[in-house]
Amino acid sequence: MLNELKEVIKYRELLVNLVMRDMKVRYKNSVLGFFWSLINPLMQVATITVVFKYILGVRIPNYSAYLLCAFLPWTFFQMSILDASSSVLSHAGLVKKTYFPREILPISIVISNLIHFVLALVVFFIYLLVLGTPILSTWLILPVLVITQFFLNVGVALFVSSLNVFYEDIKYLATVLLNLLFYLTPVIYMVEQPLFAHRIPETLRPWVFRFYFWNPLSYLITAYRKILLPPFAAPGIKTMPLDYRYLLLAMVTSIVVFLVGYAFYNKRKWLFAERL
Repeated sequence: MLNELKEVIKYRELLVNLVMRDMKVRYKNSVLGFFWSLINPLMQVATITVVFKYILGVRIPNYSAYLLCAFLPWTFFQMSILDASSSVLSHAGLVKKTYFPREILPISIVISNLIHFVLALVVFFIYLLVLGTPILSTWLILPVLVITQFFLNVGVALFVSSLNVFYEDIKYLATVLLNLLFYLTPVIYMVEQPLFAHRIPETLRPWVFRFYFWNPLSYLITAYRKILLPPFAAPGIKTMPLDYRYLLLAMVTSIVVFLVGYAFYNKRKWLFAERL
């Protein structure tokens, strides 16, 4: 695997060119350019805020900030997986005719989405300043979270993109599973809420709470909220501080997912040309 990584570094110029091409093609002939990548999450946040806060009566001040803070990393994950799923198929001609490390294709897609995520975070920080949110020392942890999520995204993207070469149903299955995962991940709600949900038996609440941390993305999204925003205030719900043990577990799991995804991809990548 180390030799494969060295090969990727050797072909870094191709990687940069693929990222640049993806950035140009995505917004070719577009007036708004990058801002199109923000319109979808912003519209969803606005709609969910209206429904949850004004119709369902969620009483969390600045709820839209907590929602957007989770939506941006979720969108980074979702778009990385969906875009990468067809990355090999869309470059079939290149794969058949030219030698290069095949993993560059899904990795370039994730890097492209990483750039959009970082730009979206800049807009998010401006939004926080407009709201009057105080600058927190925990903001310094943000690069750690971004790097950790990058490895998680790459690992899943490698796995999905390689499978999709052999079974094109995978890209459709990924869409279905991501829609399900959205509701099983604390994006539109806070991770503490299951502990205080009256319709969940009290004996089961701790188990439901721990269930979230089997998914590293759940605690990464929770960590984004904990480090970027002050503790939320809601009647009947106790705010919990960032648990660095769970964060460390999410980091280790993300690295394992990356290594397993990379190994899975490498075992199959030289069969791609035969299948395309």
